[in-house]
Amino acid sequence: MKLYALSLGAGLLVGVVYSLLQVRSPAPPLVALVGLLGILVGEQIIPVGKQLLQGTAFSAACEQAEATEHVLGQLPGRPGRPGRPGCQKPGADQRQG
Repeated sequence: MKLYALSLGAGLLVGVVYSLLQVRSPAPPLVALVGLLGILVGEQIIPVGKQLLQGTAFSAACEQAEATEHVLGQLPGRPGRPGRPGCQKPGADQRQG
C-alpha cells in the first residue's frame, strides 16, 4: 500500500510541475521522453553517488551500480551477465535434468 501512496504522491508532484511549466498532460512525445530519461538517470544518482563517495572512479561506479545497463537496457552485441534473468546463452535449456 505504501508503494501506491508514494506513486500517487510522485504523480501529484509531476502534475504540479507540469502545471507550473504550463505543459498539458499527456505531454508532447518529446517532453514525455525527456521526462522518462530524467527518471531513469535520477534513479541512478544515489547508487552511483555512494560509489563515488567511496573513491571509486565514475566509470567503475556506473559499472558497480549497473547504472548503464539499467538506463540503456542490454545493448545489442553485449553478452548478458550470468545469473540475471534473460542472460542465458542461446540454446541453453532452463530445465536441465
